[in-house]
Amino acid sequence: MAYKDLQEFIQVLESKGELIRINTQVDPELEITEITDRVSKNYGPALLFENVKGSKMPVLINAYGSRERMALSLGVESLDDIAQEIVEFIQIADNVPSSMLDKVKILPRLAQLASFMPKTVKSGVCQEVIDYHPSLDKLPVLKCWPEDAGPFITLPQVYTKNPQTGKRNVGMYRLQVFDTQTTGMHWHIHHDGAENYRQNCQLGKATEVAVALGGDPAITYSATAPLPRDIDELIFAGFLRKKPVEMVKCKTVDLEVPADAEIIIEGRVEPFERRIEGPFGDHTGYYSLAGEYPVFHVTCITHRQNAVYPTTIVGKPPQEDCYMALATERIFLPLLKFQLPEVVDMHLPMEGVFHNCVLISIKKSFPGHARKIMNSLWGMGQMMFAKFIVVVDEDVNVQNVSEVMWKVFNNVDPRRDTMIVDGPLEVLDHSAPLPLLGSKMGIDATRKMQEEGHNREWPRDIAMNQDIIEMVNKKWSDYGIE
Repeated sequence: MAYKDLQEFIQVLESKGELIRINTQVDPELEITEITDRVSKNYGPALLFENVKGSKMPVLINAYGSRERMALSLGVESLDDIAQEIVEFIQIADNVPSSMLDKVKILPRLAQLASFMPKTVKSGVCQEVIDYHPSLDKLPVLKCWPEDAGPFITLPQVYTKNPQTGKRNVGMYRLQVFDTQTTGMHWHIHHDGAENYRQNCQLGKATEVAVALGGDPAITYSATAPLPRDIDELIFAGFLRKKPVEMVKCKTVDLEVPADAEIIIEGRVEPFERRIEGPFGDHTGYYSLAGEYPVFHVTCITHRQNAVYPTTIVGKPPQEDCYMALATERIFLPLLKFQLPEVVDMHLPMEGVFHNCVLISIKKSFPGHARKIMNSLWGMGQMMFAKFIVVVDEDVNVQNVSEVMWKVFNNVDPRRDTMIVDGPLEVLDHSAPLPLLGSKMGIDATRKMQEEGHNREWPRDIAMNQDIIEMVNKKWSDYGIE
């Protein structure tokens, strides 16, 4: 299902009782955060603040803040439905048709893939209002936490091009508002946007940037997805929404943006210009430290007449971003299993804030199998940031963190079953001895084989006979136990 724009999604949320409109005047400095944090911690609804101090634009927040709303935003009953579709496309790629009949059978699927390509249109509602003398003051940008360095735009789609190949990149990078026409550009060193900027610096050129707010939620999610470098995020968005994303040309930069977005901020990042950005209350639950980052100069702001400002807060989980991370876990599991077929399931517990901890269950078949999985994961894209990888057997439910910890605390000999390696870490990891570099631990909580140095018989799990379980199930109402 494709949403035409963010406002259609708002209507659907409201029709399903998943959104509350708040008419009381609220302050974008701290007050909206305090309200939203309480709602998030109580697993509450999306919020639409319609009377925001200092701005005419309503603020939408917590729109993706539950498993159900995250699935709804991508037009599916369950996030695992998307995973199944990915499996089907992988099977097409992996099974070369052997006959003309087989080729004919897959043609509709291949045609569907081609239909996901974004297409350019002449105009879009995102440009109903065009301001060539822009001021960021018109946007209700939140200052989230008391020690934040200022207000931050927190749910942007940041569009750039690679200067060598011309390929588009869309990422989500926070923007600290410095003044009416200038923000920070929080490009982490490992991200593609930062690579495009570095290449432009080597050429002595400014990096053109467009920031989109809103549009179909599938586009916003795609900006966060850990896609391979050469995969266009908008093709992925087209796959998710089963319809191509319509794009319109920007007014002051050579980029295209979603035509049905709420707000577009256009501008440039000059080579080598840096400014202190932060601190910022981050998804780790701590303030990320201040540091030097590129500077974004705004040249134009366009928006629809009745624009809604979408935003989010991050902090100690659970928060809205936890469910966006859950979508990534479920959607990208098939790709992981395609590369590592022995993997049964994966979970990124929110206590690990998406990247500090990965729980993996596997079909173990040889000594050292768990270590093989650990090393493979640390070599795969953003999995390189995983500070802890816990591997368990296939019969363990990794979605149940308590069950996993039971296996860890009972199945692990610390000297034999842990592995510590050095490597790159996420920039937000304040515990690392050096910025971006530190140690990572793998924990093998699988049943051990004699070849792995376990010279005693491994005990069996306690389990009831299946016939007794079925008998008790049938008689349960007779026992009078509620």
